[in-house]
Amino acid sequence: MRRFVAIVALLITANAPAHDLITAELAEGYLNKAVKWHEQSETDTDTAERAKAYLRIGVMLDEIRGYLNRDLAVHGEVQGLASTYLVAELKRVGTPLAYSASRNYFTANSDYYRMALELGLNSILAREARLRLLRGEFYDSFDVDPLETSQSPEQLAQSVALVEQLLATVSSEPDLEEVRFIAAIVYARAAQAATDAAARAEYRGKALAYVDAFIGDYPDSLRSAAMPVVRAALYDLN
Repeated sequence: MRRFVAIVALLITANAPAHDLITAELAEGYLNKAVKWHEQSETDTDTAERAKAYLRIGVMLDEIRGYLNRDLAVHGEVQGLASTYLVAELKRVGTPLAYSASRNYFTANSDYYRMALELGLNSILAREARLRLLRGEFYDSFDVDPLETSQSPEQLAQSVALVEQLLATVSSEPDLEEVRFIAAIVYARAAQAATDAAARAEYRGKALAYVDAFIGDYPDSLRSAAMPVVRAALYDLN
């Protein structure tokens, strides 16, 4: 189990950008984009452009939170005047970063992806929005062990739906590997949470199939080393 947790921790870190200082120039660039895209998302008469604006805001906030979470992991607080200024100004202009005080962590800004998808995106952009939504909510849904999730039954059902949509549309690597890894975990969670025996058996069967297929298709992946732990947890289910 310790190895499983260590592997997942490394995968979370790998999703964050390399640490770099947010300079005053970079902060102003982000803010200019935030103001532009926020206004566009609220006032543009073209629904497709509003959807793109929401997606762009979500992508930008993901990038910013990656920098800031590195600061929090290393120093316990946001470092630098430019970073502090950026966090405050993003809130002031209407595009605040999501933050968990209990975890001291900037969480995924999922609502922007949901709003973009609700308004309608073309197939390529919709795939990107769903992938970012799944990735953000998955890594935010646990502290140490990904099989011990904070997701509600409704959120878990949404994750299952996202996984199925992405497995049908994502074909390129490394995104496909990540989606298949998350699929194994999500279905294992669904099996653990199911109160109906038939549903539990269905989810368990799907999870085991994803685990075995992942190990077979990605034998050299760091993620494959986590799969036996998932399989063992599934075998422990009644």
